[in-house]
Amino acid sequence: MPQITTLFWDIGGVILTNGWDHESRKEAAATFHFDWDEFRDRHDLSFPAFDSGLITLNEYLDRTLFYRTRPFSREEFTAFMFAQSKEYTETRAVLDKVTTAKKYLIASLNNEPLELNQYRIEAFDLRRNFLVFFSSCYVRARKPEETIFRVALEVTQRLPEQCLFIDDRPLNLESPRKLGMNTIHHQGAEQLRAELGKYGVEV
Repeated sequence: MPQITTLFWDIGGVILTNGWDHESRKEAAATFHFDWDEFRDRHDLSFPAFDSGLITLNEYLDRTLFYRTRPFSREEFTAFMFAQSKEYTETRAVLDKVTTAKKYLIASLNNEPLELNQYRIEAFDLRRNFLVFFSSCYVRARKPEETIFRVALEVTQRLPEQCLFIDDRPLNLESPRKLGMNTIHHQGAEQLRAELGKYGVEV
């Protein structure tokens, strides 16, 4: 087995909760009392561009909610969005242990809109672990497509077989495998620790 030199980590669903997933959006509709079906339709049409950094948070909110007068403010809604982010402390501890070893290039590889991504980097001190962030909003490409993984390999100049990608969604593991990268389907901290050990990664 080739020696692993580089680890790419998904963030939402692995290190942190998902930033703005289906459940968070449903909760927002219940909290702010707006029409769920109408919002969902507008979200589905707008989110790919938002996630890829092609439109801003304000533009996303204009399209999905504030195209009409609301009894709540943009600031209140944005605060609610950001508050959905929580840390998975046990998985973060695994990541911290790998970081402390100082043996690997560690990068994030995630789908995230710009403002939410920046908030999460700051709020959870993600720079202490990640040297570089291959986020969809920066590279204008999203998982599960191959492009984002190709960019990560080209920028880091690592061979695919030296790389390990960790994600909680099986579909997101298919493109990196086709490119020759090693993958782990994340299901929990203990399982992750065991799988990393199989690849010789010190945890």
